[in-house]
Amino acid sequence: MSKCSDALLALVAIAAPFALPPAAQAEGAATVAAAEAAPRLTVAELRAKYQDARSRYMTIRGMEVHYKDEGKGPVLFMVHGSQSSLRTWDRITMLLKNRYRIVRYDIPGFGLSGAVTDEAAASVQPTEVAEELLTRLGVTKATVVGVSSGGTMGMYLAARRPDMVERLILSNTPSDPVDTSHMVQPQSFLDAQARATRTHYQDQTFWNEYLSYFAGDSTRISARTRAEYYDFNRRAVEKYPIAMVARIGDGKQATIEMAKVRAPVLLAWGTGDPLLPESAANAITRYLANARISRLMMPDVGHYPPLEVPDRIARLIVDYVEVVVPKP
Repeated sequence: MSKCSDALLALVAIAAPFALPPAAQAEGAATVAAAEAAPRLTVAELRAKYQDARSRYMTIRGMEVHYKDEGKGPVLFMVHGSQSSLRTWDRITMLLKNRYRIVRYDIPGFGLSGAVTDEAAASVQPTEVAEELLTRLGVTKATVVGVSSGGTMGMYLAARRPDMVERLILSNTPSDPVDTSHMVQPQSFLDAQARATRTHYQDQTFWNEYLSYFAGDSTRISARTRAEYYDFNRRAVEKYPIAMVARIGDGKQATIEMAKVRAPVLLAWGTGDPLLPESAANAITRYLANARISRLMMPDVGHYPPLEVPDRIARLIVDYVEVVVPKP
């Protein structure tokens, strides 16, 4: 798959060429120095703070992968998006683990997983990590649930292993190289981005602005979630921060892979997403031309439906798996 970054990664990358607004230019040197000195967290520190009794680790292709495997029943394999972690699925897992076996993992370089090695960055495809995790856990059939680039991972896995992926449930997943030029961002978010570019540090204010901007209703994003995003994205700088993230890249190989998908697909889409509105759902529908597509558009929801409306997404998963397409 392409090694090009997706649009969300480009947006939050502190090296991106954001324009420096006047308010940020006027900030005092003390504020900048404080941001530069703000502490990062090692993976060990993050694990000490966030791992729990359900945390497990598996070494895959030389990378230590944090995962959770909970419940019994048909398997749901849940994949988070870029800049996120398996905690994206906490509420949905709590609601559904009494009727499904739910497997989720932190993509290497994110959450509580270890770093991507030189060898892995050079030779391992992102889907190989997901495939090996499921295989070693004895999973032969799964419904893959993915949000943002996690949905991209799901599509590529379905193309690679049609015998393993029974169906896909995708939220706000890109299918084209994504252009951010259409997005109208508030000055407060632009200021936060400019400060991050200058200080090489995404502070809590940055993540508050980020999560509010990409939400349909910012009040749905809890203070706990905001604090977690800040913590996980201030982990010690990774050498290969996005090597194991599934990405659309220039779109050429992605188009080929999407055409291979024949598993049934539910698009559970937040059309209030400033990055990937309903037109993006229309585009992915065209690319998944050989799959049976069901669509549910949610105009009050933004880019992260599992974070904003987890109870609603949990109900949709049950209905789709058990009522709409009980068998592929």
